[in-house]
Amino acid sequence: MTLKNFTNAFVLTLVILNFWSTAKAQTPVNETSLLSQEVAVLRKQGNQGLQKFLDSHKNELNPRTLNAAIPNPEIRAALDELCQQRDCYASRLYWYTDLEAAKAAAKASGKPILSLRLLGRLDQDLSCANSRFFRVALYPNAAIAQALQNRFILHWQSVRPVPKVTIDFGDGRKLERTITGNSIHYILDASGRPIDAIPGLYGPKAFLRQLQQAEVAAKEYSKLSSTERQAFLKKYHSDRLNAIQTQWTADLSRLGIQSPPRLVENPSPTAEIAGSLAVTKMAVENPMLNVLRSGAEVNRQTLAAITDQQAWNKIAQLYANDAKLDQNSISLIGAKKFSSTKTAAESLPKIVNKFEILMALDTVRNEYMLHSQIHQWFIQDNQTSNLAKLNDKVYAQLFLTPSSDPWLGLLTNDGYSAIDNDGLR
Repeated sequence: MTLKNFTNAFVLTLVILNFWSTAKAQTPVNETSLLSQEVAVLRKQGNQGLQKFLDSHKNELNPRTLNAAIPNPEIRAALDELCQQRDCYASRLYWYTDLEAAKAAAKASGKPILSLRLLGRLDQDLSCANSRFFRVALYPNAAIAQALQNRFILHWQSVRPVPKVTIDFGDGRKLERTITGNSIHYILDASGRPIDAIPGLYGPKAFLRQLQQAEVAAKEYSKLSSTERQAFLKKYHSDRLNAIQTQWTADLSRLGIQSPPRLVENPSPTAEIAGSLAVTKMAVENPMLNVLRSGAEVNRQTLAAITDQQAWNKIAQLYANDAKLDQNSISLIGAKKFSSTKTAAESLPKIVNKFEILMALDTVRNEYMLHSQIHQWFIQDNQTSNLAKLNDKVYAQLFLTPSSDPWLGLLTNDGYSAIDNDGLR
């Protein structure tokens, strides 16, 4: 360590010690201010800063169970600000929000980048549904958190604000939800070149396999000359597409299905069809969309399921183990859902089981329908070398929420609501 680095580290240690020797005698307001000052210093140090925070506050951040209290709101808010991720106390992962800074960290560490695109912000409670499920089912998972921390540089970027709906019951009660919107993880090399992408929600074990495959590809890609790289990517994605098609055929055979379920053409983007592409979040958002839907009969063909639902359910059952939540995730669900330990013990198993079933369904649909299309784009080199163009393509053609539609399918030109200005405020 150089003298300058040693001096900086010593000064930082004194600053942190001074914060917390003083904080014990401070009011909650002053304590929050001291936390913010500490976070501002440590945030600039990346993952090392996060580890220093965790060490300094280990007594307040002990691993929790449903029978133990979650960290106090001040510590939770400070950690979320430091990590730039909501509920970071459960995952303890550091996220960059500046892609150039993430690239610099990737170059220095030799690690690929895992770049999340989402509607809304990862550090806010009401981001899009799938990103919320990532924070519950994936990031706190012990095996996934370890892989992300040790083998990737993490980055997220908001594609656009997430649409929100507030229902006022008129008696002081309000229900707030998000509608439509999907998320995708890109695996990038240190220059920001997309290597692969994981669309939507996958079960924890399936997501970890995707990470491992993409990490190997990214590292092999980085060792090649510029003239070899494109051929490598085409071969990698061709192999992955063949593997998906082989597995698809094997699944149908195991179920005794002689011909694939009928797939209809992709309809025009609407909030409801976009929602149907993500089964788990659709279970949350459907009640809202049902209320928002006009009274007119909806075109059956346009709103038909993307494929035969019974067949998908059977295929999902083959991969139920891939969607099993670990205890860290189950504890987080319980802490966010229930205030009473007794109520949690009675209701949590049923909630977890239903969530796992839907997540297994999401996993197979995302892999067979969406990921297979992404592989085809890479094979064709169809706008895959540029992250911004690839992301525009994903949101327009896969997630059916194109940037060209500011209303995300929630407002139609030929619909009539009998509300002044169609309710636009």
